[in-house]
Amino acid sequence: MIDTLWLIGIGTGSPAHVTMEGMQAIREASVILVPHKGAGKDDLASLRHGIIAAAGSTARIVPFDYPIRDPALPYLERVERWHDEIAARWQTALADVGVSGPVALLVWGDPSLYDSTIRIARRLTPQPTLRVVPGITAVQALTAAHGIPLNDVNGPIQITTGRRLRDHGWPIGATRLVVMLDGEASFQHLDEPDLLIWWGAYLGMPEQVLDHGPLADVATRIVAARQAARAQHGWIMDTYLLGRPQDAH
Repeated sequence: MIDTLWLIGIGTGSPAHVTMEGMQAIREASVILVPHKGAGKDDLASLRHGIIAAAGSTARIVPFDYPIRDPALPYLERVERWHDEIAARWQTALADVGVSGPVALLVWGDPSLYDSTIRIARRLTPQPTLRVVPGITAVQALTAAHGIPLNDVNGPIQITTGRRLRDHGWPIGATRLVVMLDGEASFQHLDEPDLLIWWGAYLGMPEQVLDHGPLADVATRIVAARQAARAQHGWIMDTYLLGRPQDAH
C-alpha cells in the first residue's frame, strides 16, 4: 500500500535538470519505482538510476514493467485502460515490499505538462498523500538549446500534440505553436506558408540533436534525422516549436 507518493520531475535527460528540491526528495524517499519500458529503452532506466545515485539516495529501488497500449481500442479508451494497468502495476510491484516512508517516481520532464502520472496516481486505492516536485519541461529544454525566447513580444503561445496537429491542422489564430508527443512528424503535412521550425530530440542528453530553419526547407531533413536517430537508439523523444518569420525576434 502506498501512503505517500512523490512525483519528482527530472527534466529531459540531463541530471543537471533536477532541481535542488528534487534531489532532496530523491534522498528522502524510502522506495523509488523505476519503469522499464521494453527492449531498446534501457538507457531511460539507466538515466533514472544515474540520477538516484547522484542524489546519494539509499532508497530501495523497485522496478516495474510498463504495459503496452492496445492499438485496437479507440484512443480515449486505450489510454484509460493503459492508465488503469499502470496504477495496478505500481501496487503489484510494491505488494511484497515493506514501505515505511514516501514512495517516489521520477517523472520525465515535468509531471504537469503532457504527462499522466498525476492522473494515474489518482487511481490508487486508498488514495495516497500526493506531493509533486516540478522539473524542467521539454519546452524549456528546447528553447534553451536553440537560444530563443518561447514567445514573440507580447505574443501568445499554444502547446499541443502531434495527434491534434494531424487531426485538426494549424490552430486558428495561432502565432507560435509547441508540438509534443508527435511520433509521425506531423509538421510535414502542414500547408501554412512561411513557417519556421525549431526542432530537438533527446534534449539535454549527450545524444541531443537540433535543427531549425524554414519548414519548407528543413522538414525532409528533420524527418530523415528522426528516422536515423530512432534506428540508432531504438526510441526517440522530440519536441518542436513552429512560428512565423515576423515572430522570430
